[in-house]
Amino acid sequence: MLSRRFAFLDHPGPLAFAHRGGAAEGAENSAAAFERAVRLGYTYLETDAHATADGVLLAFHDHTLDRVTDRRGRISELPYRAVRDARIGGVHEIPLLEDLLGTWPEIRFNIDVKEAAAIAPLAQAIRRTNAYDRVCLTSFSDERLVLARSALGREVCSALGPRGVAALRAAASTSGYGRILARLTRAGVPCAQVPVGFRGLRVTTGSLIRTAHAIGMQVHVWTINDPAHMERLLDLGVDGVMTDNVTGLREVLTRRDQWHPGRRAA
Repeated sequence: MLSRRFAFLDHPGPLAFAHRGGAAEGAENSAAAFERAVRLGYTYLETDAHATADGVLLAFHDHTLDRVTDRRGRISELPYRAVRDARIGGVHEIPLLEDLLGTWPEIRFNIDVKEAAAIAPLAQAIRRTNAYDRVCLTSFSDERLVLARSALGREVCSALGPRGVAALRAAASTSGYGRILARLTRAGVPCAQVPVGFRGLRVTTGSLIRTAHAIGMQVHVWTINDPAHMERLLDLGVDGVMTDNVTGLREVLTRRDQWHPGRRAA
């Protein structure tokens, strides 16, 4: 069993994550979207970390401005003075991640580190806001996760990277998996954040969930927007659901008597 508990995960479950603030309900990764999710009662907000060419840390998903703003260009190649005038949906400023951490000191942020250049400014933002216990670091790069944890200089919650998820899936589907589980346990990573499937392979299965639980690891699944699908996964035993449909997930959890709103819920 994992020996370390993380304050980030210390909340009645299942955990409800507002993915990009609730992208299906408009203005993803904007301060307005996060405010809407907080007022709905969400304690967990999911967002992404990118840095401009001069090291300003943004809460923004894409590598470029093109898809969701009225400007164009790759964020890592632009100075902040060129990015700050971009508007999400033509209306909303791109928020600084540090501002989000500071605005809601009781809210927990699941942060996907999108590029290596974001690591140093992210570590600085977490230090300045003393947010160590209310962030969870994730990435589609194992190397970035290692570098991000090292940059912080102390333990914070993080999710398994791609290699860890592959190992967990192998352990769940192989009879002789003791060595794999021992390695995952020693790594001390408290959660796996996984899709339902990937490239035709089923990932979120009852076997994977039971295997994770056997070593004290939570399983959070992304990105689930259909209420019936949410119900099936919750019945399967997942510990958290990430959704763009923040109203829908709240309704599902409320019906199940599993909705635990934050202090700022309207």
